[in-house]
Formats: sequence, C-alpha cells, structure tokens
Amino acid sequence: MPTLPVTRTHSALQLLKHAVGGHRNWPQFWRSPEPKPAYDVVIIGGGGHGLATAYYLASKHGIRNVALLEKGWLGGGNTGRNTTIVRSNYFYPQSTDLYDHSLRLYEGLSLELNINLMLSQMGILTLANSRHDVEMLQRWSNAIQVQGIACEWLEPEQVQAEVPALDVFGMRYPVKGAFMQRRGGTARHDAVAWGYARGASQLGVDIIQNCEVSGFEISDNRVRAVHTNRGTIRTDKVGIAVAGHSTVLATLAGFKLPLSSMTLQAYVSEPVKPALDRVINSPMVHAYISQSDRGEMVMGAGADAYYSYGQRGNLPTLEDGVRSILEMFPRFSRLKMMRQWGGVVDISPDTSPIIGKTPVTGMYINCGWGTGGFKAIPAGGDLLASTIAHDKPHPLAEPFSLERFHTGRLVDEGAAAGVSH
Repeated sequence: MPTLPVTRTHSALQLLKHAVGGHRNWPQFWRSPEPKPAYDVVIIGGGGHGLATAYYLASKHGIRNVALLEKGWLGGGNTGRNTTIVRSNYFYPQSTDLYDHSLRLYEGLSLELNINLMLSQMGILTLANSRHDVEMLQRWSNAIQVQGIACEWLEPEQVQAEVPALDVFGMRYPVKGAFMQRRGGTARHDAVAWGYARGASQLGVDIIQNCEVSGFEISDNRVRAVHTNRGTIRTDKVGIAVAGHSTVLATLAGFKLPLSSMTLQAYVSEPVKPALDRVINSPMVHAYISQSDRGEMVMGAGADAYYSYGQRGNLPTLEDGVRSILEMFPRFSRLKMMRQWGGVVDISPDTSPIIGKTPVTGMYINCGWGTGGFKAIPAGGDLLASTIAHDKPHPLAEPFSLERFHTGRLVDEGAAAGVSH
C-alpha cells in the first residue's frame, strides 16, 4: 500500500478546503514504514513519553535514524487513558523544576507542533477539608512560591466564589481553604500524541505500530539488538518508555525496577452545559474532577488496591470515587455516567519518576510517573532524549536516577501526587 504524504500545516484555509471536500482526502499524520534492519536509536513505547523522546531526539539533537516501536496503536495506553490534567504544583524543588519545565513546554507546544492541543489553563484548586489539611497545604503553597511558582491561598468564601457549584460549607468535610495554581488545567491527550507523532515522522523518525518487543540481544553488558514480532532490529541505544509495563521489559533485559503496577481508573458523565471552570482536587475526600470542552464531567480518585496489568479496574473503586464526587457536588447526583476506563500506572517507592541510564550499557529508561505521567510528557521526552543523546543525565533528571534507591536520596512526593496509592 503506498504511503500517503504527511500533512505539513494546519490552517483555516486547509480546514475550509477539506470541509468543502467532505473530509475525504485528509493526508495521514505520520508515515508507517516497515522496520529497517538497524537504527541509531530504538524507542520502545508509542505513548506520549516515547513519542516526545523520539521528537526531541530528532528536533533538538539531530538524531533522526530512530525507530519508535509500539505493540498496539499510538496513544492506546495511559496517554489515552487519563484525566488530561497538567500542573506543576509539587512540593520538593526537584519536582517543581521538573514539572514546571513540562508545563512551560506545554504552553508553547501548540505553536511548535502546529496542532491545537486545546490547552485550557483554567486553574487547579486543591482543597483543605480539615485543620490538618490547612496546615499542610499552606506549607505546600508557601514552598511552591519560594520555588518561583505562582499560586495563591484562598479562604472558604473565596473558594465558593471561584466554584459556585461546590458544596463548600454543607459537605461532610467542609472546605477550610484551598490553594490554586492558575497556570494548571487540562490538555487534549490525543492531540498531544498525534502532534508529537507527526512532528517526529516529519523529521525522519520511523513510527512502527503493532510491533511487540520480545527480548534483547545483550553482550558484554551492552545492548546490541531488539527482538520483535516483526524481526530483529540492531541498535546500540534503546530508550524504554512503557509506563506500567516497564518491569516487564526490564526483566527481559536482565535487571529489576522498584515499581508496582496498578490500575488507575477514570470516568466521565454525559455532557452538560458549562458548570465547572476549574480543576478541583480534594486529597481528604479523595477525588478530582474537571469539565471537558465537550461538557463531560471527567472524574477520578485513587488507584486500585491491588497489583494488576488490567485496563478496566474494579467496581468498588469506581463507586468510592463517585461517592466522593457527590460529597463535593451533590447537584451532580442526577448525571448519568457515560463511560469508564483504566490505565496501568507504574508507582515507585517515593512516588517520583525514574529517568536515566540502566545497568545495561546503551539502555535508558523513563518510568515511575505513577498517576502524573500525562502532565510530564514534554519534560519526560525532553530529558530522556538528552540523556540518550549525551549518554549522561540531564541536570533536571539527575535527582530521579535509579541510583537514588541505593543512596537513599529519595524525592518523596506521595502527598503532592494528588491521589493516594
């Protein structure tokens, strides 16, 4: 089957042209070539982090003889199975620098990739529902401001003014205050994946779907090739970005990762008229919610309580999440649930990511994002690409190397992760 030309621009004129033509002749977003026998770099994982890594290798470091392997379809894992929240309100300086780097990249990404990511910086409110919450969240917000990230503390009356639909004073755990990061918000997950895929493909990266990795050829503790269901691909450098399945590939390569894989669920209601123009998160009530551009209420809570590679999750966790949402928004009780899904998240002991080199020479990894992978896609890809290109960690990635689990220099972001694990 001949490869169609890749579209180069999105413009009002193009949209009008294809609308008049009945949207029948849109060119494909990225090339789908057969794998070559060898590449300079092979990236495993066709989600946001893998695609971003391939794009930045080509765009920032000039490494274009790159293959990106995905065992299913692009964005079919956690990139397409999340609640699309972006923020940088983490507690420790190492995390703040990392996630704010990602948020800054997001803020310019629509222009860079020439695709509307539908970035909506509506602001994210983290609620305090007890005296203890107030003390902890005020400390948290102060730490963020010291680190140069704009946020503000709101009293209950101000919270009510910001979110009229929220039952500030009548809920079981009344709101005692909140802090807001106004630069936080949401972005369109599909657009992020497709934008990076198109950008990487235009720069020469081969995107190969339905290509499952079955093993590695390793000699003298150096990676030599990747074995797949579409043949063996020779390479000296391999980047792994497969989220909850990171431990599976690490086992194939002969080393272990300190990760647990669990299902994190999310669910949406039927679309309704605009009723919520903020992202709301309550650690105590244990739920978070926002309204999408299509009017759906997008909701989530905690990860399932057992290890799993399933993408559906269980009913009790869903029920607990919905119950928590109704504590905050009783008026939503009549909404009909439209669909539910789950993603396999990779949770590290300190709830912080792992970015950098592995015990195998020439093999690099990006994993451990837990429930925060989507917001970190640009930074995760940028830092892994830099590490691969220079064979040494990017300064922002140094605190998140595997070595920290030997040295004890953990970055414990359990509280700032937003949900309990």
